[in-house]
Amino acid sequence: MAKPQRNDRSFGNWLSDRLVRGLIGLALSLPYAGRVRFVGWVTRALIAPLAGYSRRAKDNLALIYPDMPAADRARIARAVADNAGRTLIENYSTRDFTARMAQVTPTGPGLAALQAAQAAGRPVILVTGHFGNYEAGRAALVARGFEIGGLYRPMRNAYFNDHYVRTMESFGGPVFPQGRRGTGGFVRHLRRGGMLVLLIDQHQGRGALLDFMGQPAKTATSAADLALKYGAELIPFYGTRLENGLDFAVDLESPIPVSDAATMTQALNDSLEARVRANPEQWFWIHRRWKATRR
Repeated sequence: MAKPQRNDRSFGNWLSDRLVRGLIGLALSLPYAGRVRFVGWVTRALIAPLAGYSRRAKDNLALIYPDMPAADRARIARAVADNAGRTLIENYSTRDFTARMAQVTPTGPGLAALQAAQAAGRPVILVTGHFGNYEAGRAALVARGFEIGGLYRPMRNAYFNDHYVRTMESFGGPVFPQGRRGTGGFVRHLRRGGMLVLLIDQHQGRGALLDFMGQPAKTATSAADLALKYGAELIPFYGTRLENGLDFAVDLESPIPVSDAATMTQALNDSLEARVRANPEQWFWIHRRWKATRR
């Protein structure tokens, strides 16, 4: 498992948390569609350029798509920031967002595998990335009676982390922080035949050096390791934002065939890569994903 980040309660983090809370509070006073568009715009036009996120996204896009015109990279970077802002406020709009996702019918061959595992009391690890809205799939499945927990990486800003964890818990199912205590709870839930979500698209210094988007990327093999150890189904799933910017398609792919942890994790990377190449605007290009090649 990844080493947890240091929880920082500095004055600077307290102040930035107050600003974010203010933005969230203002947005939540608006009708749902308006708040989603508003926070998307604020993130795209103000936060991402000032925080350096736009530059980082464009740099990552240049690494993967060196022949792409700069104007296209800039357009995608703006859309990435917009999607990130929309995702943030959607995940704080628990009642509205979950009601909306309850109207979405999940599709794909992995749904039958999920239902079969639930009926047999077998554990399931659902794997996704920071794509579309990574909570959309969980919300749609929880609305259909599945109890799905998750493992999360605590944020450096401890003040923000405190209330963001509560938003994750509100979607249904327990959530566990990375680290010894959180991982223990995660494993116990899995052993009892539970269902859990893992995101695998962040740099993991101790991970396996695998391919992602044609570049070497350190990738945690935790999902595959746990699936092999506890006999869990390993199912990629995604919540893809639709053209109207407010709704989602939720798709569960076929379970990853059982082999070894590196091969299974590469299959997960390949699954996510296909989604990113189809909709590059919906992946979080802001992450420092390719530290293995970018010093």
